[in-house]
Amino acid sequence: MNEIGSTDSATPLMGIRGILVLWMFVLSSIAYVDRVNISIAGQAIAKEFHLSNIQLGWVFSAFVLGYALFQAPAGRLADRIGPRRALALGVVWWGIFTSAITALSPRVGAVLACLIAIRFALGMGEAIVYPASNCVVSRWIPSQERGIANGIIFAGVGFGAGVTPPAITYVLLHYGWRASFWVSAVVGILAGAVWFLIARDSPFSHPWVSDEERGFIRAHVAPADCGDQVQRMSWGAIVGNRSVQAMTLSYFTYGYVTYIFFGWFFIYLNAVRGVDLRHSSYYTSIPFLAMGLGAPLGGWISDRLTRSFGKRVGRCGLACVAMILCGIFVALGTQVTSVAWATTVLAGGVGTLYIAQSSFWSVSADLGKESAGSLSGIMNMGCQLGGALTSSLTPAIAGHFGWTTSFVVSALLVIVGGMSWLAVTPEAVQ
Repeated sequence: MNEIGSTDSATPLMGIRGILVLWMFVLSSIAYVDRVNISIAGQAIAKEFHLSNIQLGWVFSAFVLGYALFQAPAGRLADRIGPRRALALGVVWWGIFTSAITALSPRVGAVLACLIAIRFALGMGEAIVYPASNCVVSRWIPSQERGIANGIIFAGVGFGAGVTPPAITYVLLHYGWRASFWVSAVVGILAGAVWFLIARDSPFSHPWVSDEERGFIRAHVAPADCGDQVQRMSWGAIVGNRSVQAMTLSYFTYGYVTYIFFGWFFIYLNAVRGVDLRHSSYYTSIPFLAMGLGAPLGGWISDRLTRSFGKRVGRCGLACVAMILCGIFVALGTQVTSVAWATTVLAGGVGTLYIAQSSFWSVSADLGKESAGSLSGIMNMGCQLGGALTSSLTPAIAGHFGWTTSFVVSALLVIVGGMSWLAVTPEAVQ
């Protein structure tokens, strides 16, 4: 029996598979430190290199564009060489290009072009992280545990982005913005070395996996997900699937909202709400911590609803409701005059949004099976294109129509994204 209510699922994510999920949480956190640190150091960088907010937006967008365009190739790479090597190589790449920005000086010619190129390259390297993690989930984690597993992994987004503002602000104020990038790079490389030591591509090639855990995984994960040699899905089959199309559209709107917080929320509080640098760092942490709570909570709820009512309700229905609620919260947050209350309401919106996070990755793992990396790469490309758009469009809308309009546009988009889940059939590909 593969039913979720069976007794051998009573202790989810035990053994080596639980350790791998926890370390993917660590890598997820570090990945977001590496991408959010520039939003905290952004004003210092802009001042040193004489950049306007629009030009700084181009630098932000360069990362997201590189990240978006290399999602699908990174996913296919993870499918082919395995997530162990793919993630280890990716972390080394992050370290190189996170620290490369510190070598620039205002005397360098075409400094804006150099900043854009470095951030684009960093985005290319970070593109591997979630398609590779989805390969691990597909190969190691039974379907009934995938909600909470993905919830834990993506809690790293909120945790990493949440600790970044106060941590980077502290280093920046005491040692300068360059030191904050060096710290991020070193921590990432060390975590990648640990990953390479403890991870294997398949539970059947890992020397630390007990016979009991190996048997549990074999009983509950389809053979194709267990690393057997099988036919992978073609790009045409992936792109042509209507459920994949609907999830990609939905994830586009998801990315549009989240990247406002990653790229512009700190600057919004500092420049628009008049909050000083130190307090802005604390307020900025609140939405990210809400993400960190929303992701595992959503995974837990999703698994329980799936157990009782099936994937249509537990994955698709939950994501639809959560994203619609997010849109309502974000729209309401623009109407609050108090900085503390506005931050709380907006944090409620993005926290609610992250309740939907595990649905995207659980369904993509179920649909993709042995091509989980490739399929989730296509889906995540939609999210990152939404992020690239908002990185540049948000300050442009704010400049012409005000910051309230920027947030309302994102609220309307995410409601459309929630409705898109009505077109997803989670068991469409078997």
